[in-house]
Amino acid sequence: MMKTYDFRKGKRGPVLPVPAGKERITIRLDADILDYFRDAVDRAGGGNYQTLINNALRAYIEGGQKPTLEDTLRRVIREELRAH
Repeated sequence: MMKTYDFRKGKRGPVLPVPAGKERITIRLDADILDYFRDAVDRAGGGNYQTLINNALRAYIEGGQKPTLEDTLRRVIREELRAH
């Protein structure tokens, strides 16, 4: 490690830009809700719990129906595969 670092050319803001169509917000969710989605991602073998939450909210808005966990996981897996 260096004793000092030069940050004069440093830039403020996020390291990675927010993808188009996405918006960074702060939201408070109950711990058990987050645990549910994080566990669902773990059981599926990986992915992004935020995507699961987004998909659950979208399905509720569009159909007024609660999507099954299987449908949500399948949709997330397809999105993650497309991204890679």
